[in-house]
Amino acid sequence: MGMSVTISAAAAEDAEQIFKLQYLAFQREAELYGNYLIQPLTQSLDSLKGELATDTVLVARLGDEVVGAVRGSVDEDGTGKIAKLCVHPRMQGHGLGARLLRAVEVALAGDSATIRFRLHTGHKSESNLRLYRKAGYTQVGGRTASDGVRLVILEKEAKDTDFAVSA
Repeated sequence: MGMSVTISAAAAEDAEQIFKLQYLAFQREAELYGNYLIQPLTQSLDSLKGELATDTVLVARLGDEVVGAVRGSVDEDGTGKIAKLCVHPRMQGHGLGARLLRAVEVALAGDSATIRFRLHTGHKSESNLRLYRKAGYTQVGGRTASDGVRLVILEKEAKDTDFAVSA
């Protein structure tokens, strides 16, 4: 019988596993753009540890192994910013990214000030764009990141998300 993947809040001791996973998972993006200086590949471990201390960080675990991660925070305008959603390459294509996205939306919506969710991805990242559109996100703009990658900015209203309530 196989193990199931669980999603929970990340702990400080998960930093190195998240760091390694992020580096592995974003290789495909770097290859797609011919740019290995994208932020997820150049982020320092100390910077990631800082995000663990201040942001909502969720991990997907298969046993003791971190096989997925996502980060989010709510700004002063009520925008839940979602970032660095990543899934181990061997686990991709099984709905884990969608589960992580949904989980971080639920976590950020717990802040009653959250009125919308915003995230971005590279303009060539068709699988990411498909995932986000399927989850209800629409393009609201674009920009060029400091690493030169053209980004698509997507949003959805928090009220458009049907959150299940459990006892």
